[in-house]
Amino acid sequence: MKNLNTLRVTVLVSALASGTGAWATDGYFPHGYGMKSLGMGGASVAMTDNAFAGANNPATSAYAGNRYEVGVNLFSPKRSATTMGQSGPMETQSDSNHFLVPEFGYNRDIDAKTSFGVTVYGNGGMNTDYPQPIMGGVGRTGVDLMQLIVAPTVAFKLSDAHAVGISPLLVYQKFKAEGLQGFGLDPNKGSDSSTGVGVRLGYFGKLSDQLSFGASYSPKINMSKFDKYARLFANQGDFDIPENTAIGVALQATPTVKLAMDYQTIKYGAIPAIANSSLNIFQCDNSPTNPFCLGGSNGPGFGWSNVQVVKLGVEWAYSSDMTLRAGFNKSKNPIQGADVTFNILAPAVMTKHFTVGGTHKLSKDAELTWAYMYAPKNSVTGNSLFGQMSVATEGSPNYQGSSWNDTVCMSQQSLGIQYGWKF
Repeated sequence: MKNLNTLRVTVLVSALASGTGAWATDGYFPHGYGMKSLGMGGASVAMTDNAFAGANNPATSAYAGNRYEVGVNLFSPKRSATTMGQSGPMETQSDSNHFLVPEFGYNRDIDAKTSFGVTVYGNGGMNTDYPQPIMGGVGRTGVDLMQLIVAPTVAFKLSDAHAVGISPLLVYQKFKAEGLQGFGLDPNKGSDSSTGVGVRLGYFGKLSDQLSFGASYSPKINMSKFDKYARLFANQGDFDIPENTAIGVALQATPTVKLAMDYQTIKYGAIPAIANSSLNIFQCDNSPTNPFCLGGSNGPGFGWSNVQVVKLGVEWAYSSDMTLRAGFNKSKNPIQGADVTFNILAPAVMTKHFTVGGTHKLSKDAELTWAYMYAPKNSVTGNSLFGQMSVATEGSPNYQGSSWNDTVCMSQQSLGIQYGWKF
């Protein structure tokens, strides 16, 4: 009963604390879930030493044992945009550069073959807070997207070496935008929310004493619509969570060194609100039924493509009490130059994350884990959408010229700490 009460309290605290909207990102997905994964570049699908199965691979719950982990990550993204001002190019820095991101995982063996767990995690790399109007609006400009996911998990051992798992995904998302009057949107819409239910499936196998393999799959999650932003997102406020797949291997290269590699695909290109080209706005005639206007079925979006991610990690058992980690995360930039103006709101241009971390045993059952991430500055430049609109003639709605360029830029750092306890 004590463990159950602790679980209830920790889930509630983590859920309430997850109201922030910025994470280190592959697109707008975090580069990893759980502090041990974060220290290894996000590699996790074939790792069993943590309680974050619901976010990484449900099948690994069968081998994680009785444990819980709770932590917090201080995330610091630096975002900027260069646009054309009255006196020439103007660079604007986004405010709100420090975020506390909580994490929580719980796992328990039910019997020799079955386990149960709960993971609370989030997505949310679409966050900006510019202190001035930079997109034709009034006052501050920016957006804030937060997706909170609670994933109860059940795993079953098919044998001593193979397991399968399933995690129902209970999703709550919140969105807010301001300063978008330049696109004909009413000001002061405030925050809106939506909900959805999805699933994550997983397999884990010990192919030998040294080699393990894992696979995880989550189909697209259909979310209820953001009614307040029906004239912003395609399909009248629809903002679904994309299908994502990951496979991974872990190799015990020596008695003290383990290597891990994951390959992940995130299908942003199948979500119209994210994937539709921002240039679709040139086919809008302001008719409420025109599918190319904001909110229409082919309405302008962020122009994101699918993202493929490679995650590499190494873990070194330095001593009986200390384990050290390092990792590298390489992903495709989902943003193209043609869509740069819309992505001033969501400059998810990161392609590389370098990570280090470690775990120190405090006692037989308790441990402290830390992780640090550095993502070097990256930018995208392209023709300004407002520049194209300013020079387009009435008879040429698809005009592709521009009188100036826009640039979005981002760099990231994070430092996190986590307490884990086996019971």
